[in-house]
Amino acid sequence: MPLESYLIYLAAVAVFFATPPDTSQLLIISNSIRHGLRKSVYTIAGDLSANCLQMTGAAFGLAAIIATSGSAFIWIKWLGVAYLIWIGVQLIRSKEQSTNVDANPSDGRFRLFRQGFVTSMANPFAVVFFGALFPQFIDPSAAVLPQLFILGITYIIVDGAILLLWGWTGIRAAAALKRFSFDLVNKVCGSLMIAAALLLASKDFEPVR
Repeated sequence: MPLESYLIYLAAVAVFFATPPDTSQLLIISNSIRHGLRKSVYTIAGDLSANCLQMTGAAFGLAAIIATSGSAFIWIKWLGVAYLIWIGVQLIRSKEQSTNVDANPSDGRFRLFRQGFVTSMANPFAVVFFGALFPQFIDPSAAVLPQLFILGITYIIVDGAILLLWGWTGIRAAAALKRFSFDLVNKVCGSLMIAAALLLASKDFEPVR
């Protein structure tokens, strides 16, 4: 892959993340405040694992399948909307103390991982996004799979760093707001997550004919 193309790709990914936090980032902020940044790494791992599957699906043409199958897309879309609303409600109703994760570390790690994984997978546009993004930076005259690997691993590294930064920022903000921060941040994050789910539900989708 030409260095120029790779640098443009880095810039494009950076611009993509230069936006207000999305549902995955809101979840990281909340979990970092509730359980600490170290435990929220499991949520980040779940999110990035979902991204890897989405990239693989895009690489093997799943983007085209979803784009042309209205029923498949709609099912994924509404399941994602329902899950995001459920997570948002749980955040709004959460209390100061979190016993589920601390009482059983093994179950807690899996639950945090599952939250990150399902929240990321709940976005049906992700596969289509990767399917549209990667071809813009691939040199068809060179081996495609190594280029896809480079683009994918770069995205994962940048995404992971951004998620860690959001988690750290949430903890710092919580420390500044002191004891009032937990309920406030969780209610804000939960409300924004529900709003994001409703926004996702409002988007019209027309499969390619």
